[in-house]
Amino acid sequence: MIELWQNIYSQFNPVAFDLAGIKVHWYGIMYAFALITAILMAHYIVKKDKIGLEADVLDNYIWWAEIGVILGARLGYILFYDTHTSYYLMHPWQIFNPFMDGTFVGISGMSYHGALAGFIIATFLFCKKYKVSFWLISDIAGIAVPLGYIFGRIGNFVNQELVGRATDVSWGIYVNGILRHPSQLYEAFLEGFVIFVLIYAYRKYKRFDGELGILYVILYSLMRIFAETYRQPDVQLGFLAGTSWLTMGILVSSCFISVGIALYFYRYNATKNLKTTSNR
Repeated sequence: MIELWQNIYSQFNPVAFDLAGIKVHWYGIMYAFALITAILMAHYIVKKDKIGLEADVLDNYIWWAEIGVILGARLGYILFYDTHTSYYLMHPWQIFNPFMDGTFVGISGMSYHGALAGFIIATFLFCKKYKVSFWLISDIAGIAVPLGYIFGRIGNFVNQELVGRATDVSWGIYVNGILRHPSQLYEAFLEGFVIFVLIYAYRKYKRFDGELGILYVILYSLMRIFAETYRQPDVQLGFLAGTSWLTMGILVSSCFISVGIALYFYRYNATKNLKTTSNR
């Protein structure tokens, strides 16, 4: 059984099926599940917690958020991880080109932190246009996103990408003859399931609007930093600054933690001052 698990990649085809010459990967299917799960959870939370947000407004917002996520994820990868950044900046129409030499190859290379930035910008623009509370929306997303994210990391696993570092643990996976940590599944558990459970359980105790969304950013970044110790650095970047531990994921996550902590205290103090003023 252990041997079968360790060699699962040699038995598993990342392509689910072929549709009129277009290969549909399990990766894409998992991301579709991620989106659907996040949408259903968002509607569930709005209804269960009696949040004053109409269903049609939420559905409209989801389109804005998804566009922001896709644009941000791709642009974030180009800026932070791709070694051909200057080429794409000079040829921006190639950023989302799924064809290579006339063959459909899909679009590879997405950055989570870029997706988060795109999501925040899209949310801000939506809330400004439709006069909806940005912080309230971020709290809903803080609960819904991590549950869907589980499928995203499983998608990375079945697509045989973002592999882990070499190891000798019995649950490792052979990748090109090297036994490696199934770090994508570690991330699915830590960045998805664990964060969802923590935020879902804490939501009834939140002290101000936006707290759950901010906590998600901080918790994700902390979990990501821990998971990075088991994840192979991006081959095109390796370890940064001549170290044997600093990866781009750790660096960017650290920046997001700093921003998240600053935002947390800003919102906490702003809410505290507002309550003090209203009680006078």
